[in-house]
Amino acid sequence: MARVEHDLTDAQWRALTTAWGGCAYCGAADPHLQKDCVIPILRGGRYTLANVVPACRSCNASKCGSEVTTWMRRKRLDEPAFLVRQAEIARAIAAPD
Repeated sequence: MARVEHDLTDAQWRALTTAWGGCAYCGAADPHLQKDCVIPILRGGRYTLANVVPACRSCNASKCGSEVTTWMRRKRLDEPAFLVRQAEIARAIAAPD
C-alpha cells in the first residue's frame, strides 16, 4: 500500500462526509464513518476523491475487498442511485463553484 499514490485530502474527506450525510451505502447516520474504497486497494483502488466514500463500520466490514456493484446487488442496495450520486458528489467537490 505504501507504493500506491493516495491523494485524498482531509478537506476532501470532510466534504465527502458532509455531502453524503451518513453511510454512502445504507444511509446510517454514524458519527464514526470510515473511508471505504469503492474499488478496493487489493483490486487496484486508491484513496482518492473519486474512489472513497464514507461507510459505517457494518457496511465497510461487509464489503471488505468485494467489488462494489456485486456487493450492493447481494445486499439488495440501490446500486444505480449510489453510482450516480457518488459521481455527482465527487465532481462537485473536485470543481466547486
